[in-house]
Amino acid sequence: MGFDPWDAAFVADPYPAYRELREQGRAIWSEATGQWLVPHYADVNALLRDRRLGRTYLHRFTHEEFGREAPPPAHEPFHVLNGNGLLDLEDPAHARVRRLVAKAFTPRTVEQLVPAVRRMAAELVAGLLADGGGDLLTAVAEPLPVAVIAELLGVPESDRGPLRPWSADICGMFELRPDEETARRAVRASVEFSDYLRGLIADRRERPGSDLISGLIAAHDEEGRLSEQEMISTCVLLLNAGHEATVNTTVNGWWTLFRNPDPLADLRRHPEKLSTAVDELLRYDTPLQMFERWVLDDIEIGGVTIPRGAEVALLFGSANRDPARFTDPDALDLVRADNPHLSFGAGIHYCLGAPLARRELEASFGALLADGIPPLRLVREPRWRDGYVIRGLEELLVEF
Repeated sequence: MGFDPWDAAFVADPYPAYRELREQGRAIWSEATGQWLVPHYADVNALLRDRRLGRTYLHRFTHEEFGREAPPPAHEPFHVLNGNGLLDLEDPAHARVRRLVAKAFTPRTVEQLVPAVRRMAAELVAGLLADGGGDLLTAVAEPLPVAVIAELLGVPESDRGPLRPWSADICGMFELRPDEETARRAVRASVEFSDYLRGLIADRRERPGSDLISGLIAAHDEEGRLSEQEMISTCVLLLNAGHEATVNTTVNGWWTLFRNPDPLADLRRHPEKLSTAVDELLRYDTPLQMFERWVLDDIEIGGVTIPRGAEVALLFGSANRDPARFTDPDALDLVRADNPHLSFGAGIHYCLGAPLARRELEASFGALLADGIPPLRLVREPRWRDGYVIRGLEELLVEF
């Protein structure tokens, strides 16, 4: 089985295909996706830091100059929202926005949230236990990061219902070749979410609080402040990135643990290993399998010249299982000490929310492994969702 992001069997287990790709070379052309696939850790790690590649090209070229068609005008709300967020900005705009966001989203902000994160995780697990089990995805994995980000932003509990659907609809556009219905849903969610945040920002200007939106409004330096659109895009990115990473790491991670009963049993006995265990679960089956970049200037990878205007697909899932970097990479080692996985990226686009994501995952796994909580048991083998770039399960049915 080769690299085929639309094949259910490949999505369920892409790792044999990754091994084949690594044997084929350092840059392999994919006719199916129209991209150069980069499967080796050293190359992915280096290219994430290489300024000859970019998440966008619009800071240097027009669509026409770059040989690409402009997106349809009807999609503009999504592209305005996405294009003003840290994930798709390039320097110098990226450096300015990240510097200002970092003034509000500090390590102290994350640490102050930890007690609330642990409390919310424990409450969700208690609810699952009271029900005798259920879908771990909808009972614990999804509600926790949405609640945490809502708490961080200061979104009232009564307003939190649409956050998860908005996030899911917007993230649909990050898959390969999204269809028009996916784009329509993403545009609608972009408009609705932006309108909601615009009202929340206006309220915080009048009545500042201790939440992140108030912090973003106050953040300034010698170059000025964040624009309203930059604040909106930052808030949406925090929800989308934080939500997708933690939800899928939680359910993918438990599915991994169920298939590795000895490490799971050891983790139950030694919950102090949670910190390294979370990083190993992120490495072993990363939720973000592919990170795409545009080639802004001709670049050579392994003797292959890739021209300006092409697109490369940095295969995080393959890089994280590269035997040239990780000892016994297909083995789950929950105390792996040398684990510089790429699941949070690298370079200027390294995930700003990585510390919070780790804290959420430690709280979620910790609550399910806590004293007094009976061991979880899988009810039936899960199915994988359609979609490869952001890869996760449809459900994970468990009982105690």
